[in-house]
Amino acid sequence: MTLQISYIGGKSGKVDLDEAVFGEDFHEPLVHRAVRADLNARRSGNSSTLTRGEVSMTGAKAWRQKGTGRARVGALSVPHRTGGGVAFGPKPRSYTVKVNRKERRRALRSALSLHAGRGTLAAIDPGTFETPSTKLAAEALAGFASGAALVVLVDGEESTALSFRNIDGASVLRADDVGVVDIVGAARLIASPAAVEQLAALAAAPTPRAQEVAA
Repeated sequence: MTLQISYIGGKSGKVDLDEAVFGEDFHEPLVHRAVRADLNARRSGNSSTLTRGEVSMTGAKAWRQKGTGRARVGALSVPHRTGGGVAFGPKPRSYTVKVNRKERRRALRSALSLHAGRGTLAAIDPGTFETPSTKLAAEALAGFASGAALVVLVDGEESTALSFRNIDGASVLRADDVGVVDIVGAARLIASPAAVEQLAALAAAPTPRAQEVAA
């Protein structure tokens, strides 16, 4: 059976889908790992606090040990004093989590197939937007499901991107920049035919290498 999706925005016809990509069973553990890796990769990891040795404060003893009638005390840079260093505070670090390519591709196939299976995947014709028109874009979205929309386009489709980018609840990404977390987090997925092909290429399972025949 050939998988197809319809156009939105008034254009008739359908776009064929690669069943090997858009007919994948949903694999929740893989999708979870890919989403976690995507979210972690977007963390800057630049939070930083000053330790006792880094605060701008003297290391001298606050007052002499005996004779003042007050409790003994050491340096004022200790964490429990105002202005002191922070104990066990964050330091710049990388939050990157490794997900191998086969897992990432299968997770992407699972996410795309989820939309294809529940009917929340549609195509958009960039030729409809010869000039940017938010009105046409809003009308196209209004007739297709509901919820947050992700519009995936490729280079050369800037007019379409300008048409959708100002609509509340809609985000526009290039096919190269789309992650599993973006697809899973969208209630509706709209893509140009060229973007559909590019997503399919990114998600397709690698073909096995031909075995060398001994001479």
